[in-house]
Amino acid sequence: MVSVGKNIKKIREQKGLMQKEVASVADMQASNYSKIESGQRDVSVEALDKIAQFFGMTVDEIIHFEDAKTPAPVKVEDKTANEKVQLISQLDDEDKNAVYRIIDGMLTKNKFQTFFEQNIQTAK
Repeated sequence: MVSVGKNIKKIREQKGLMQKEVASVADMQASNYSKIESGQRDVSVEALDKIAQFFGMTVDEIIHFEDAKTPAPVKVEDKTANEKVQLISQLDDEDKNAVYRIIDGMLTKNKFQTFFEQNIQTAK
């Protein structure tokens, strides 16, 4: 199991930050911060909260950083109609409008097809 300190170190390195920068934000001596990253010392909840805010993350995201995997793909076809609408409502406005344009196009095509089929039957 990876320690919280090791997760903090990985995140800090990914962000290109120095230990002393993060130690300063957490209001601790650089030597104590170094011990946290190396797993020799536990981080306090208060310090972890300050570090998380500095990283633009939640405490939970830091704690479970190693477990963070790419989310499983969402398969819309196995959802109820309400779930599908809920998923669409979570999209940003640009993507939401793209989905609505596709749906509008399909509904219009379906109406034209139905209209022509009914008129062909009437014409016979």
